[in-house]
Amino acid sequence: MIALSDLMTVAVMLTPVFVDIAGVVGGWVGLAEFSPQQAASVNPFWSDLVRVVTMRDYNTRVVIFGVATLGGAAGLVGSFTLLRKRALMGDALAHASTPGIALAFMIATVMGGDGKSIPVLLAGATVTGLVGVAGILLIRNQTRLKEDAALGIVLSVFFGLGMALFGVIQQMQTGHAAGLEGFIFGMTASMQAADARLIAIVSVVVISGCLLLFKELQLLCFDEGFAGAQGYPVVFLDILLMAMIVLVTIVGLQAVGLILIIALLVIPAAAARFWTEAMSRMMICSAVLGVTGSVIGGLASAVFPGLPSGAMIVLVCSAFFFVSMMLGTRRGVLIRLLRRQQLNRRIDRQHLLRAMFEQIEQGQPKAPAGQTPPQAIAHRKITVSVAKLMSMRSWSLRRLERAIDRAVDDDLIRRSNGSCKLTGAGLTEAARLTRQHRLWEMYLITFAEVATANVDRDADAIEHVLAPEVIDQLEDLLDDQGTTISVPVSPHELEQRSTAETPADEHTAEERSVNVSGDRGAESPTREQS
Repeated sequence: MIALSDLMTVAVMLTPVFVDIAGVVGGWVGLAEFSPQQAASVNPFWSDLVRVVTMRDYNTRVVIFGVATLGGAAGLVGSFTLLRKRALMGDALAHASTPGIALAFMIATVMGGDGKSIPVLLAGATVTGLVGVAGILLIRNQTRLKEDAALGIVLSVFFGLGMALFGVIQQMQTGHAAGLEGFIFGMTASMQAADARLIAIVSVVVISGCLLLFKELQLLCFDEGFAGAQGYPVVFLDILLMAMIVLVTIVGLQAVGLILIIALLVIPAAAARFWTEAMSRMMICSAVLGVTGSVIGGLASAVFPGLPSGAMIVLVCSAFFFVSMMLGTRRGVLIRLLRRQQLNRRIDRQHLLRAMFEQIEQGQPKAPAGQTPPQAIAHRKITVSVAKLMSMRSWSLRRLERAIDRAVDDDLIRRSNGSCKLTGAGLTEAARLTRQHRLWEMYLITFAEVATANVDRDADAIEHVLAPEVIDQLEDLLDDQGTTISVPVSPHELEQRSTAETPADEHTAEERSVNVSGDRGAESPTREQS
């Protein structure tokens, strides 16, 4: 029990929060009744918010324009890098650019130039970034190390070299490293019109390249071997993709910094993956998420000056990713749970109907070889007790009761006095499901050489994903049976399953069925064709 004193303590602690909320709401209501000058005297926060959202300040327009174009370009090229399984390539490039920034500053300062010129620093970052890419490819192709190991080696070595060079700069008499650390964490607020123009130009180049080479890059991401067999220049396309990654990474250093640039390349594309399976729609969604996250993050940083822009952009994109991960219509967590639940219920209903049909079969006299007695189908008044159904499978009573209730709601079963009987629709469905199960058994026995004693359980694990074209092929195996109904004879002796079977075994088989057919994504056509 919660003591009254505890409730009073919580109420006292929450009182300032409610007061602040009331003040914000009151300020919002009152703001509509005053001019901007009057609103500033009533509630300065809302005045600043309106000024930022409407982009009255020149610097705000410059920053938002720069980060928006960068977010769109990063979202597009990030879609290809994600599918190419090179999501961390941008992170390695960003860290590899650190020594380039330091060397460019040192060379420009020694030569009497402006060591902190943005074009000079970005040029040095580009050079060492390309050297880092070459190092990754060299390690991957000339050694037995995997690409992830090459990324880790290049990332750590180049970043360590950059930090060492920053220490050397601090000891120079002609210059100091003050301001260069902004490339590590980002310095969006200091972005000028020339910087935003450079970001826009690079973004337009990258977006144009992605759109013009969409077909080729898509083929490269999904099947590199097939692209090479079709005569596409795989190496050249790979170099172009890497070049676009380098461009986005280098110009994004000033906006979000070398540590957080990877977020703009990965998070929007990963979030878009939860909503669609089509590459074109994924690119559009990724670009929209990148632009929206960059704009909202930049505006939030302008409203709250103490918050860094790069971190706010990443946090907003991360919020989009979390929402997409939970609510995505194709790969979201909730939709996958819903599909899994629907599949489990469908499997339970199929097992229930087939169990009842087999009980009806066992209660009928033996038919001639290759035939099933027609009265097994015609006679629908035969009842099956719940106890009999419990003995046939290792499900719990609660699970069986739920499956029966759902079948009753679907008008497939009638229930009375602890027994069940099939309706006309239920008998037809039960016959179809039994036929499908036995087709799988015949297939496994004929082609997979599965032992007759084990085929029932193996067929149970995969029968729920039987494709229509596979059924058509298996029907040819029934020509020599001459059945009067559409249900073949069971290829094995029908036996009741022992109640000693643990529910875990049944759950394992069910999970295998879910894993096979639970996610009808991009791989579904391949499974059906196979």
